[in-house]
Amino acid sequence: MKNFDELGVSLPLCETLRSKGVRTATPVQEAAIPVVRSGRDAIVQAQTGTGKTLAFLLPLMEKIKPGAENIQALIVTPTRELTIQISKVAAFLGETAGIKTLAIYGGQDIERQKQKLGRNPQLIIGTPGRILDHMRRRTIDLSYTNKIVLDEADEMLHMGFIEDVEVLLEAMAKDRQLTLFSATMPERIRSLAMRFMTAPEQITIRAEHITLDKIEQKIIDTTEETKLDRLCELINEQQPYLAMVFCHTKQRVSMVAMALARRGYLADELHGDLSQLQRTMVLKKFREAKLQILVTTDIAARGLDIEGVTHVFNYDIPHDTEGYIHRIGRTGRAGQQGMAVTFVNARQYELLRRIEAGIQSRIEKQRSERSQQKRKVREAQHAKAAAEQKKEQAKKHKPLSKYANRKGGEHKGRNSRSRRKPAAASAKPKTNMGHRSRMGRH
Repeated sequence: MKNFDELGVSLPLCETLRSKGVRTATPVQEAAIPVVRSGRDAIVQAQTGTGKTLAFLLPLMEKIKPGAENIQALIVTPTRELTIQISKVAAFLGETAGIKTLAIYGGQDIERQKQKLGRNPQLIIGTPGRILDHMRRRTIDLSYTNKIVLDEADEMLHMGFIEDVEVLLEAMAKDRQLTLFSATMPERIRSLAMRFMTAPEQITIRAEHITLDKIEQKIIDTTEETKLDRLCELINEQQPYLAMVFCHTKQRVSMVAMALARRGYLADELHGDLSQLQRTMVLKKFREAKLQILVTTDIAARGLDIEGVTHVFNYDIPHDTEGYIHRIGRTGRAGQQGMAVTFVNARQYELLRRIEAGIQSRIEKQRSERSQQKRKVREAQHAKAAAEQKKEQAKKHKPLSKYANRKGGEHKGRNSRSRRKPAAASAKPKTNMGHRSRMGRH
């Protein structure tokens, strides 16, 4: 691994990174920073948790002019949470570089955002919908903005933001530099790149196994009726420092979070129906370990970097390999060990096999402690019943006579090996009818 100064990052920024304990570049940073600094378009395919944020922020900081009063660079993300996270890193680096940054996303007071935009930030990080809203209000002008980063582009496609992104790209300067970061490359993303990019540099970082190597993965076979009890058993057994529980729907998240809270766990919910203030407060409490368990939808599966998450529970099995990797990637970060537990019922094993094929690994199936105890009790009961049955059979069993055949067949009084001659089947029984008839004649 190279140090950041070897990649051309300025000395003040290197010092700022070292103050946070960041000294060497990750593979994606090592590959992407020189390309982005050169001004070329780039398509970077890398999984979450590989250090993509610094891979585009550091070269952007080097290329932005601090004294200019127009928006020079734009970073577009699919979720508010990812916007907030990137904006915190950008603000930290911006203090060193003398660059003003601003985060724009839904759920905030738009008038306050307009006031902050009046201070002429050079770098904006935001979600597509809110940026377009400001464009329509003419509070944002992107006609001079020539650097744009699309982070988690495939997730923007899944959330229906690609059309909004295309509008943003059309509004930017024609000499723009576009950098696209994505975990996967669906056909729609490739067509977007072909339309708006010029000879992009292709960078692919195969980091799935690097990410998963630090995570112990388990499968728990369960049913819907026993799933909540199994989850509580595992929490009691494992004693996680911080745990994330993933569910498919908002209603499911609320149900599980309330059930855990009723049982005395420090649990809360995170999903798209919460206001931005509520989501911010929940994440703040979770980061500060005032919450032990965060029950969430896939809104928290990407981009969120929360230190100390020791366990991930897939209460509902992910729909695909990509979703599985993103979910369990919330643990095992920064070289720490983590555990990921996925609940599976009898109808979901085909989906599990597809996930295992995607990660090219079999996931260990494990029973809970209570389940193992129940299994041992059942096995002991079966063994006792078998022993009693055998004992009863032994009592009823009669010893074979010397005429029994060699295979142990039961003696019927005769067999093919017996020396006794069998009675003739055709012989008629003796009667005294003749005697009686003679007496009758006399």
